[in-house]
Amino acid sequence: MAAAKTTRRGAKESPDCRELLTLELQEIHNAESQLARALPRLMKNVEAEQLRKCLEERLDQGERLVSEVETALDELGASPGRKKNVAAEGLLNDAREHAQEIEQGPALDAVLIAAIQKTEHYCIAAWGTAKSLAEALDEQTTVRTMERALEEGKSMDELLTRLAEEQIMPQLLSEESDEEASEDEETEQEEGNGRNRSRSSKKSENRTHTR
Repeated sequence: MAAAKTTRRGAKESPDCRELLTLELQEIHNAESQLARALPRLMKNVEAEQLRKCLEERLDQGERLVSEVETALDELGASPGRKKNVAAEGLLNDAREHAQEIEQGPALDAVLIAAIQKTEHYCIAAWGTAKSLAEALDEQTTVRTMERALEEGKSMDELLTRLAEEQIMPQLLSEESDEEASEDEETEQEEGNGRNRSRSSKKSENRTHTR
């Protein structure tokens, strides 16, 4: 990225529109690179097959987007750079922590869907910003790339929402109901055993008094 313009020594940077687009694309590139490393690890903890397929699809989309962003940056005379996208890093670290702390099953699947959607929403915002900047500069390669990313991202977000509402949450609620029913049965059994022991004790006392 070209050095930003300053009005005097020590003044804050004042990047132009092209520099802002370059910075946005570099952050998108880094976010997708981080996501490409994180998704295969997260998929190992997923139970629902449909969720795993969604994440595999998102991984493929991300790999293509990385390549297209590199092309867009090349047209701008820039490279991806090495600056880490701290926003994406924080969102993905949150997903990793959940995967380490929650047992595999519907609960973890629900939490991972939420974590991936939060990341996707961030990406959608970044893609929209890059698209607007590219339109202002008539950078049509970037405009087309961001338009497709936005379309795929919104579709993925809707797919994950439907999956959570129609499959994951019902499974989670069903498991919770089964656990509550099992706990109730154990409680009733313990109470029944207690009553039986009490009756047996009384019978034993009665026999003792009779003698």
